[in-house]
Amino acid sequence: MSDVPPPSLPTLKEALRNDKAQYDDCTPCRVMGTGVFLGLGAFTYVSGHSQLKQQEAIIRQSKSMFGMASRRAGITGLAATMVGAGLYRWFA
Repeated sequence: MSDVPPPSLPTLKEALRNDKAQYDDCTPCRVMGTGVFLGLGAFTYVSGHSQLKQQEAIIRQSKSMFGMASRRAGITGLAATMVGAGLYRWFA
């Protein structure tokens, strides 16, 4: 056997710096990605709450385990996640 030492692993900071240099996005890509996620979040919020308002009477009559409050929270949470992804896309 030879006495060749194993290659040294880079530190976390070095690895992140190398990845960023290799996978850095162009500005138009960031703008498009950010715009898509922000638009999707806004659309999800507006259309989701609109549909809930239209179906409120049917939902209340259904005696479902998931009432209006949990459905509103779900839609708002999904929309906030999309907006958060857009902001992450812009700044990361």
